Amino acid sequence: MADHYEVLGVARDASSDDIKRAYRRLARELHPDVNPGEDAAERFKLVTHAYDVLSDPDQRARYDMGGDSAFGGAPGGFGGFSDIFETFFGGGGGGARGARPRSRRERGQDALVRITLDLKDVVFGVHRDIEVDTAVLCETCSGSCCQPGTSPVTCDICHGTGHVQRQVRSLLGNVVTSQPCSVCQGYGTTIPYPCATCQGQGRVRSRRTVSIDVPAGVESGLRLQLPGSGEVGPAGGPNGDLYLEVNIAPDPVFSRDGDDLLATLEVSMPDAILGTHTTIDSLDGPVDLELRAGVQSGDVLTIKGRGITPLRGSQRGDLRVGVQVVTPTRLDHRERALIEELAKRTKPAPPRLSEFHQGLFAKLRDRFRNG
Repeated sequence: MADHYEVLGVARDASSDDIKRAYRRLARELHPDVNPGEDAAERFKLVTHAYDVLSDPDQRARYDMGGDSAFGGAPGGFGGFSDIFETFFGGGGGGARGARPRSRRERGQDALVRITLDLKDVVFGVHRDIEVDTAVLCETCSGSCCQPGTSPVTCDICHGTGHVQRQVRSLLGNVVTSQPCSVCQGYGTTIPYPCATCQGQGRVRSRRTVSIDVPAGVESGLRLQLPGSGEVGPAGGPNGDLYLEVNIAPDPVFSRDGDDLLATLEVSMPDAILGTHTTIDSLDGPVDLELRAGVQSGDVLTIKGRGITPLRGSQRGDLRVGVQVVTPTRLDHRERALIEELAKRTKPAPPRLSEFHQGLFAKLRDRFRNG
């Protein structure tokens, strides 16, 4: 026969509180509802018997003097299940005491909607009305799940507790367990006359319009959260959240670099040589631009405050325009003569090797980054 103190893992001079704590720890570990193994069931039987003996001062004293033989020794029945269920559930042997029925009202699921924005929307922000196909409150029953004029009734099987008890014979004797009522599904009530519109769900699928204000500065892949704009929960439960995943459509003229906008300006060779004044169309209107004489391909002109407003800020970025000088490919006789005359007068240096660049756009990119 195993020593009761060793079974509980306590010293022989352990206090009653120490014994109780050791028993609770082992009982939670070995209880058949938690650990269905045969070895666990046998150990649980020994642990419970040891606790029954050592928790009673008289029986403990008799055990200390003569062991189990002082009072029958065999761990057969143990002093009732009330101590076990008090350990696990904080009450007597009722099993389901303190348990509450489930609520039909639950939080709705979150919804995800993807929206595509133009680059101009990113610069200034935009207001959008979007269509969302999701669950909404049933207008017929207003979330009660019942036909109008009716209401849920108390389940006559669990009497409103949502749980039923049953006895199971085991190595430990008759064990009382609690489980959700199969008739009311744990709600404690049944709905004899479900709403015909929502089939007793309290919600229906519908398309609805959600108005949103997308702030300036968003980026592709960013998700915006709209609390409480997702689907309504069962039985009219609180709404989940709506998430908007942003995608930015490519712009044919402008590209983005952080809070700055980038563009390329094609300039004729005479304008590059002599300089010129021009007007370009930015995303928020025309902008006057002065090109100095002798501007080179790859030069970057910066226009302050014509970029993107940051997501968390107010100072707009810049519009940075890279120059690309366009060399004419078709010249008539007179034009060619003028170019030849210019070449004679200026005596340009012959072509020579310089720093390698992978094309004009690589050069512009480097200028953008360093400029």
